[in-house]
Amino acid sequence: MKTNYLKLNFMVLLLAIMMVSCQSMNNLTMSVTEPAPVYIPSTIKNIGLLNRSLASNKNKPLDDIDKILSMEGKNLDMDGAKYTIQGAKDAFEKDEQFNSIKMVSSDKIENPGMGIFPSALPWETINNLCQENNLDAIVTLSFYDTDANVSYKTRTVEQLNLLGIKIPMIEHEATISTNIKAGFRIYDNLNKVILDEIVTNQWITSVGKGINPLKAIGAINGRKELLLQTSTKIGEDYVSRTYPFKIRVTREYYVKGTENFEIAKRRAQTGDWDGAAELWEKEVHNPKGKIASRACYNMAIINEINGDLEAAMTWASKAYTDYEDKNALRYLNILKNRQNQNLQLQEQAK
Repeated sequence: MKTNYLKLNFMVLLLAIMMVSCQSMNNLTMSVTEPAPVYIPSTIKNIGLLNRSLASNKNKPLDDIDKILSMEGKNLDMDGAKYTIQGAKDAFEKDEQFNSIKMVSSDKIENPGMGIFPSALPWETINNLCQENNLDAIVTLSFYDTDANVSYKTRTVEQLNLLGIKIPMIEHEATISTNIKAGFRIYDNLNKVILDEIVTNQWITSVGKGINPLKAIGAINGRKELLLQTSTKIGEDYVSRTYPFKIRVTREYYVKGTENFEIAKRRAQTGDWDGAAELWEKEVHNPKGKIASRACYNMAIINEINGDLEAAMTWASKAYTDYEDKNALRYLNILKNRQNQNLQLQEQAK
């Protein structure tokens, strides 16, 4: 029985080694730039920031009840909303596209409170605010709400008494998990278009310990400070949605077929991609279709690395149409998507 078990393990290991050694493709990663999820036209030069998150007077009693039920601290939502909108303002002010970023307010705008994402403001209201404050667009913090969940557990610990003797005692540990929800909208008053509307969720956790549940909760220090720091980051992160961003993507390339592929693999592993491409190019007319298709595919890879998407798509298309390489068809679709994103980037750069 033991001998059979060892043989089985050996066969599995041998099979795994063979599969690794026979892999025809390696992975590479590269950085690509994605267009901004939210594009603010270059014609917009003056932006107003409106904190609409505070409940209007007629909804205040209901909102106060909600605060009790959701275990919110005193003025927690009010302070958190201020830090969120200030974080957004600070981030916008770093962008040289804009001439001015200012806070605006209006007593005429009602808000339901209670963590409800209110309906969009009428364009008449937006236009009046823009005219009064010389603005082209308004970014609203449409709502801000926190909900807290408290849980606690107990455990027996030993502590020294005044005589230096260890005595067992019950320790209570309270955990407060706070969910920060914020909703944003961007009103482009020049074109009368809502450029973006989104709700974000962020959790923070605070832990305290004590000799009873109330002491444990009371021992939680810094919860509000953590919430305010997180709220500032929420505002900053929202503004980052208006900028292009870089991501790492994974691509596969062929490393098996001929000696040229083996040497090219080693060149690629040392970062000499142009040197690898010299060897791949020698194989694009190989009489064996399988080798030629792999070479064409890899030529698409090197052209994407070098930023020439048109040439990359031409090579990928050849690998599929001439040699039926299904990997090339999948890659071609990826390249087409990248080309569309680049067109968006060019539009956003205007």
